[in-house]
Amino acid sequence: MLSRLVDQLDLFLKPSRDEDEPVRRAVLLGRAVSYRFERRQRRTFAIAVNHDGLRVLAPMRAPLREVEAFLQEKAGWITRKLDEWSARGRPARLLGRTGESLPLFGRTLALEVVPGKRAVLLQEDRVVVRADHDAPGLLKEWIRARALETFTARAAHFAARIDLPPPPVALMDARTRWGSCSARGRIRLSWRLAHLAPELSDYVVAHEVAHLREMNHSRRFWALVETLYPAHRAARQAIRRAGATLPRL
Repeated sequence: MLSRLVDQLDLFLKPSRDEDEPVRRAVLLGRAVSYRFERRQRRTFAIAVNHDGLRVLAPMRAPLREVEAFLQEKAGWITRKLDEWSARGRPARLLGRTGESLPLFGRTLALEVVPGKRAVLLQEDRVVVRADHDAPGLLKEWIRARALETFTARAAHFAARIDLPPPPVALMDARTRWGSCSARGRIRLSWRLAHLAPELSDYVVAHEVAHLREMNHSRRFWALVETLYPAHRAARQAIRRAGATLPRL
C-alpha cells in the first residue's frame, strides 16, 4: 500500500476531529511511542509528526496489523522526527498576563491586563485587556473576531479574482490544520492564522479559495493557486516553520 510522509500534518487535509482520535501505542526501535489514530476514506496511509507528537491516518478497512507493520517500516523516520520536534521545544502558552508578547497579523504587541469592564483595546504597539476575570478567554474571543473579519475580506478578494462570489467563511480551533473547503463551498480557517504575518495567512486563504474551483490537488488546482498566489511554494514552507512557534492560548 502506498504511503505518504510529512513533517507536519498536511495543512489541507479534510477536517480533523482531534478530540475524538483514539490514542494508541507502539514500540519503535525499542522505544514506546504514543500516537493519535484515525481512519478515513482514503487509499493510503499517512503519518505526521509535529509538536503534538505522532498522528497516523489509515484507510477505513486497513487491518491493524498493516498499520503496525507500516509504523515499523517507518520507525527510523518517525523517531528521528520526534527527536527533532522535541529539541525545538513546545510553543509558549499565553496566560493572559501583563508583559506577555502577542504576535498578531505580523506584529508583536505587548499585552497589558487591567481590571475593569470587559473590553479589548488595540493601542499602537500594545493590546489592553480589561477584565476582572478570564482575560485569556476575552483575548481569544477578540482575536477570533478580528480574524473572521480579516479572512472573510481576503477570501472575497481572492474569489473575485477568479470570478466567484464571496464564499462563506467560518473559523475553527485546530492547532495542526490551517484550513479546509467543503464541497458546498464553505471555507473554514484556523483563527490561529491571525498570529502569522498577513502574507502567510493570505496563502492559506488563496489555497482554500482555489478549492472552490478544483476540489483536489491536481495540476489544474496548483495552476490556479499559482495565479492567485505566485509565491505559494515559499509560503508553504514558511508557514510550516512559523506554525511550530505560535503561542498556545
